[in-house]
Amino acid sequence: MDEDVTPQELERSAWRELKALTKENAEWVAGHLVMASRVIDDDPERAHKHAVAAARRAGRIPVVRETVGITAYLAGDFALALRELRTYRRLSGSDDQIPLMVDCERGLGRPQKALELAGEVTRASLPEAVQVELAIARSGARLDMGKTELALGELEIPQLSADVAFSYSPALFDSYAIVLAELGRDDEAAAWGRRANIAAEALREAGGDIDDMVVVEIPGDED
Repeated sequence: MDEDVTPQELERSAWRELKALTKENAEWVAGHLVMASRVIDDDPERAHKHAVAAARRAGRIPVVRETVGITAYLAGDFALALRELRTYRRLSGSDDQIPLMVDCERGLGRPQKALELAGEVTRASLPEAVQVELAIARSGARLDMGKTELALGELEIPQLSADVAFSYSPALFDSYAIVLAELGRDDEAAAWGRRANIAAEALREAGGDIDDMVVVEIPGDED
């Protein structure tokens, strides 16, 4: 671990889960979770090693198994990621990682199973950002099966609004543009691609990761 790592860097919700451990053990596990978050963008495999180290001492803590699953996914080990995220779901009772689990099934070449897994949850019961992630994952599964029109339909959800931008809007707009291009609707694809870029820039100017919406001016298709 880096010398400057402290348990206080861990998100409060994660630290609360570690309260079930002894103080010394909780601090050791927290350090590895902090390290995983520090290096995950640049070195997913190293992040995964830190997550696995944490799991050796805290295998029954949901956030630890979640971290192992996410880092395994980013390292390309979809079978392990799916197994760990299933465990996280069982331990936590949360469906928030369903989109990633669906993507793992896709990564394993099982788009039909991906759609079956996605169908296990009621979308309205999920946080809005997770609903969008699930729509994108379902759309990808449809594309894997060569069902492009259905893939487009999966993305035509209430959050597909060109007038406002949330943290999930650039990914949603970009996914919509990709499917439109697959259908040969190039002008529409270009328009949604521009909207994705504008939304991303607006969010950066607003300070990056935010929960509130940012109203952005989207140029019309004729611009």
